[in-house]
Amino acid sequence: MPKTDAKMVTELFELIASMENAEDCKALFDDLCTIKEIEQMAQRVRAAKLLIEGKTYNQVTEETDISSATLSRISRCIQYGDGYSRFLK
Repeated sequence: MPKTDAKMVTELFELIASMENAEDCKALFDDLCTIKEIEQMAQRVRAAKLLIEGKTYNQVTEETDISSATLSRISRCIQYGDGYSRFLK
């Protein structure tokens, strides 16, 4: 990632981290994202929660209507990353 892009990404994360409550977060994300992008992020969080709870891929797919490719990526993130696991357990 070019240096300028890294700086912009850091600024975005700092902005998100500065929010005080869910209402602030909603206001920012409403401006930053389309409703479809917000729905897709919400779908991923829900799928991650269900996987962490021990649900099967089939159960998660039925409940969230998420693609198998996206679900597989979420599963890898749960296993090898720390974002979902840190905030959803």
